[in-house]
Amino acid sequence: MVMVSVHFDIISLFPEYFKGPLSCGTLRIALEKGAIKVHITNPRDFTEDGTVDDYQFGGGAGMVLKPEPIARAIEEVKRNDSLLINFTPTGKILNQRLVQDLIKQPHIILLCGRYKGIDERINILYKPLEISVGDYVLAGGEVAALVLIEAVARLLPNVLGNIDSAEDDSLQNGLLAADIYTRPATYKTLKVPQVLRSGDHKKIAWWRRKESLKKTLKRRPDLLGKLTMSKEDLDLILEVLDEGKSGF
Repeated sequence: MVMVSVHFDIISLFPEYFKGPLSCGTLRIALEKGAIKVHITNPRDFTEDGTVDDYQFGGGAGMVLKPEPIARAIEEVKRNDSLLINFTPTGKILNQRLVQDLIKQPHIILLCGRYKGIDERINILYKPLEISVGDYVLAGGEVAALVLIEAVARLLPNVLGNIDSAEDDSLQNGLLAADIYTRPATYKTLKVPQVLRSGDHKKIAWWRRKESLKKTLKRRPDLLGKLTMSKEDLDLILEVLDEGKSGF
């Protein structure tokens, strides 16, 4: 039996939000294999009348989650080895490098804000790691929590049928992945690149690396500046740039 690798405690006003996503796909497999454990705590359970929000000091539209029920929920689930995460637009952008760091954490508490957000004193008192899943507005942190849990779960042992599948994903190695194909070899006159049908694994690996660099250079050149590249990669980029003079 596989021991639990990462234990997630979610603090959310809507525990039912997670029932569907946790019962299918990668998350279901991760739970069944014991790679992750997920427990959900509702801050309403730590109030006398169920009230978890109130008006903003200073006026303004929208309600704010009160600090008391959130703090009580945190204290209920907190351990000595806990990492507390608060989803907020002021946080670090969630990326694959951060996900790779999070798989080393045995216990992660995920705060799911709602309405205008959580009283700032929670951040001051508990100093959570603040994370953003993108520059857009969501109704709450629940969908962000699911994004993070799935991103972490799929990198854990025995979750994916073949861990190499995760290793070849876009962004896993800092680059966008090369284009992928399956049968049929010809579809509406469009043919799979001949090199992928050649059986020559060395040539296939070279083609995939070149196409990965080419796609990243064209669509996400910002990623290249964050990488330490080999001489072979630099040579491939020069080759791609040379081809680009005639358009690529």
